[in-house]
Amino acid sequence: MSPISKEASRAPSILLTVTGADGPGITSAMMEILASHKVLILDLGQAVIQKLLSLSILFELPSHDEKSVLKDLLFSATEKGLKLDFKMLSQAEIPSHHMTKKAARFVVTLIGETLPATALFPVTQTLSAVGLNIDSIQRLSEGEIQTLEMLVSSDKPVADSQLKKDLLAIATQVGFDIALQVDGPYRRARRLIAFDMDSTLIQNEVIDELAREMGVFDAVSRITEEAMQGKLDFSESLKRRCALLEGLPLEAVDRVYSRIKLTPGARELIEKVKKLGYKVALISGGFTLIADRLKESLDLDYVYANKLEIKEGKLTGKVMPPIVDARRKADLLEVIAQQERIRLEQVIAIGDGANDLEMLERAGLGIAFNAKPLVRERADVSFTRKTLVPVFQILGLRSDDLAD
Repeated sequence: MSPISKEASRAPSILLTVTGADGPGITSAMMEILASHKVLILDLGQAVIQKLLSLSILFELPSHDEKSVLKDLLFSATEKGLKLDFKMLSQAEIPSHHMTKKAARFVVTLIGETLPATALFPVTQTLSAVGLNIDSIQRLSEGEIQTLEMLVSSDKPVADSQLKKDLLAIATQVGFDIALQVDGPYRRARRLIAFDMDSTLIQNEVIDELAREMGVFDAVSRITEEAMQGKLDFSESLKRRCALLEGLPLEAVDRVYSRIKLTPGARELIEKVKKLGYKVALISGGFTLIADRLKESLDLDYVYANKLEIKEGKLTGKVMPPIVDARRKADLLEVIAQQERIRLEQVIAIGDGANDLEMLERAGLGIAFNAKPLVRERADVSFTRKTLVPVFQILGLRSDDLAD
């Protein structure tokens, strides 16, 4: 439970627990009684699971009024069909953790088709082993993808880099995604989200689709994979691949665009975060021939991508400088943030390949989306679901908020 007052209690206090079927007005009725007796609230917490309420209130009141307030609370609870329990606590019994600043606070988000106890156990065991206490758990989604959010804390410092590695290993073993974030002031104050394009915002690799039109798909895709794995310099690989596209007519680009498929959840995510005041950017090592059309279709605020040289209605096989490589992606992200007067801590970047790493590391929150192992290890958060909906939940928002 979170603290309501930091003042120490000198009189005996009461820990009240109310349980039963949830409904409107229960908390209000309890508070009306406590207010009428002028009690001091020290702590409170409430949870509802499957329409079953659990409300706990720690309060202090003048000793001469103990029986009267408890009688009124019991009468109200009985009238509403609720169960009421209470325990008298002395000053020594009141936990002092709510008056102590936590040395470590994290948000752990679990995402999977199912979240069985056999999978949750190693997570809770790992958190306990490093001294992290689970302060609260809430469910953020139901249906095909289930999401649980845990707020955890410790009075002692915790090495989040090692904890992230441990949780990533568990995620790989049990088959669901685990996101670890430091719970700081900027987590719920994000203002800019930047996407990679190929295999992130869209399901396609555009250069492979262009190569398919040219009849050089196999040669280009081999170079693409080497670059995404970080085994080949991106700029050099891009020039080599584009050279194979020399002579491709522009009408082929129209056919490629007609085959573009947005990643599930992409449009809904963008529409929702824009309503929340976010700026949305597309920063891609792909091509403006497709990225500019996506800008219009998705109402994006910024789009940066590589420009292909065109002469007489055909691609020349050359890329116009400057090439949007890993360093330029990160620099462009920072330029946008500066232009919008947004701190980098308030920026989210999402990508899947080695070319995205610097951008992910520059952002306050870097998310690896169905990424290669190197990217998964170095990003702040990694998930493997084939949808962008979990991004919304990683922000601490519920999946049903995606719907209008």
